Parts: sequence; structure tokens; C-alpha cells
Amino acid sequence: MRRWIRTALASAILAWSMAVQPGSVVSASTGDAVRTISAIATGTSHACALMGGGGLKCWGGNGSGQLGDGTTTDSLTPVDVSGLTSGVTAVAAGESHTCAVTSGGGVKCWGYNEAGQLGDGTTTQSSVPVDVVGLATGVSAIAAGVGGHTCALTSGGSVKCWGNNGGGQLGDGTTTQSSVPVDVLGLASGVSAIVAGGFQTCALTIEGGVNCWGYGGEGQLGNGSRSQSSVPVDVVGLPSGVVAIAAGDGRTCALTSGGGITCWGRNPSGLPGNGTTTDRLTPVDVPGLASEAIAIAVGQYHTCVLASDGGVRCWGANFGGQLGDGSTTDSPAPVDVLGLTSGMTAIAANGYSSYTCALASGGGVRCWGQNKGGQLGNGTTANSSVPVDVEFASQEPPATDSVEPRGQEGRAGFPLLPLLAGFATGCVVLVRRRQESR
Repeated sequence: MRRWIRTALASAILAWSMAVQPGSVVSASTGDAVRTISAIATGTSHACALMGGGGLKCWGGNGSGQLGDGTTTDSLTPVDVSGLTSGVTAVAAGESHTCAVTSGGGVKCWGYNEAGQLGDGTTTQSSVPVDVVGLATGVSAIAAGVGGHTCALTSGGSVKCWGNNGGGQLGDGTTTQSSVPVDVLGLASGVSAIVAGGFQTCALTIEGGVNCWGYGGEGQLGNGSRSQSSVPVDVVGLPSGVVAIAAGDGRTCALTSGGGITCWGRNPSGLPGNGTTTDRLTPVDVPGLASEAIAIAVGQYHTCVLASDGGVRCWGANFGGQLGDGSTTDSPAPVDVLGLTSGMTAIAANGYSSYTCALASGGGVRCWGQNKGGQLGNGTTANSSVPVDVEFASQEPPATDSVEPRGQEGRAGFPLLPLLAGFATGCVVLVRRRQESR
């Protein structure tokens, strides 16, 4: 009998070691990895991940409550957003606020609120999610600007914005801030995607055109001038077939159906990727990316693309290592991110940020660049010029439901191993490794 138990236990240990990678979180009841992630969003010093089950986790700087965990304490690893452990379909992160769309089409926001960017009719910050007034249903997408405004795309193709409006970024024909959503003039229908930059907002129409509004002093509206506009204007000179847009602080980019990238606006360190350092008032093509891009992300002084092969390439300023090439040397042309030549499915950057994150096909998140607030999520505040893993496994689920190996070891150097079902369901075996003499 003892021999049979030892054999069965050994088989269980072998199965565990083959099925579980170091650092993963496994449910004892189902045996499935629970680190599935469907989307990521990056704020200036915080980031968030939408889990496969519809829950939301955030990490990094939290001085204004932008992590949504009911505190204003920074977290170097992901924490649950209060009240949003399920039912979330989309997430967006601004400078110091965050917003989410729920499965019912409602919008909730939390964090900094001086300009009314939470949309709850006040200017009081909140460390837990609050409802956006008038948007309990019917919202399909959300965008959070780093200049203190937020916009929502409705299921009917209209756009509503709220918050700071100093540059006209709410698009309602005024420069008056609003703590509740207002309609963007001329965009009552026909919009398929929205982005919010520093003090500009842009919309992609179902016909493939792009409209922008707000501050335009660096050409970020793409209409050939440096004038601001409190109503949408057409971006001129765009190639046909635009399928996605991205905006940062002072510049905007578009992705075409053929995989090319075109950008306009502020251009220090060669930001639009065309090898120059001159502001561009109308779109210019990024060389070397004629047909390979499938997604784009724009940071404060850098830009990244996700290629069709699953690799990531970045260009622009690199003082914080945000290009991910192992250096801190600026590059006006795209460079490969080390270790991310394949297997990525999404990328994210923020208009005031100098870091980048990528979502892997296996569900993990890797980030690189500046890390003062812990926004890389790896348990430190050290910058990294190469991608590091976000440590979701550092949060232990309840002991009654799951077990969590930490690099194949638990506390005090014990590996955690599941017992065979029928022997001790819900328990673990603690086995100390024998120290071998060398």
C-alpha cells in the first residue's frame, strides 16, 4: 500500500511539473491557469490588465487612487479594482485616472478628477469606481486622455466626452470643462474608434477617414495648421483604408489596411519615424513599415508597432529604455524590442509615459522603460531597457481555492505540489528538498 501511494504521489508530482510553468497561478478546482488576459491599458505611471473572466487588475502609481483598490498606495504588482472582479469589457488609462466599460454598456471611472474626468458630476477624486452620469448603457469603447479628459464611443457610433476642455478636446464647440458627458458636434453616428491624446481627440469613421479636435499647436490635428479646434476637423492627406488610430501628447498616428503607418504632429527625436526631427502638420509615412504593422501605440516621446509576425518595434526617444532594445540611445527609425520578435498580440503606451507594455499570446504581460511608480509591474521601481514580466503570480488567491508556486517554490523553500484527487482535496504537500553536498 505504501509503495502504491509513493508511486501515485510521484505521478502527481511529475504531472504537476510538466503542466505548470514557474510563476503561473493554477486553480486546484479546475487545474486551469487563471492568468488569462484579454487586454492591457497604460497610464502615465500605472497600468491595467483586463482578465479573461472580465475582472480588472491595475498596478503602479496610485497617488490619486487610479488603481481603484480603495487606497492611494502605490503597488508594484497587480491589485484587484474594487467591485470590478468581473463584467468588464474594455479599459482605458489616462494620466492619473482610469475608466472601464461594463458588460451592460455602462462606464465607471476612478482616480484624479480635478477637471471632472471621472464624469460623475463632481470634481472629487475617487479611489474606487464611480458611475459616469448618463452612460449606464450603450457604450462600446472608451478613451482616456492624459490632459484630463475622457471620451466614450456609443453602440450607435456617436461620441461623448467629458473633463478638461482647455484646448477644445471635448469637441462641443466650447473650451469649457464638463464633469458630465457632452456630445461631440458632427459625430452623432458613423464612428468606429476613438483615441484621446494629450489635449487632442480623434475619431476613425466607418468610411476610413479620421477627424481630430482640440489643441493643434504642434500639428497633431493633421489638418495642415497649428490652430486648435473645438469641433472635429478632417485629417488631410491620409492614405485610403485607415483601420486604426493612436494618439500621444502632441502627435497622432494611423494604421492602414495594408500594414503601413502614417503619423503627424510633434517630432522631437524623429518621433513620427520618418528620420527627421521636424513637426509635421499633415501625415507622413513611417519608413520600413510599409506592410508589416497590425497595431500601434504612441507614448510621450516614442512610438511602437506590433508587426504581423507578432514582434514589436519602437522608435523615438529612449532615455528610460522605452524602446526596449537594451540601450538608452534614441532612434529615429524603428528598432526591434529584445526578446519580442514573435508571440505578441497587443501593445500599449501612454501619451505622457516613457514605458511600453505588450500582451503575449499566452496571456502574460511584459513591460519596459521607466518605472518610477512601479508601472512595469515586476515588483521593483528600477527602469528596464528590456522587457520584464508583470508579476501577476505575486498575488496569492485564497488557500481554499488554489495554490501558487513561486518560481516552483513556496515560502521557506518548499515546492507546492497538489495531492491526487481523493486523497486530500484542497490540500498541498510540502516537500523539503535534500541539500546535496558539492
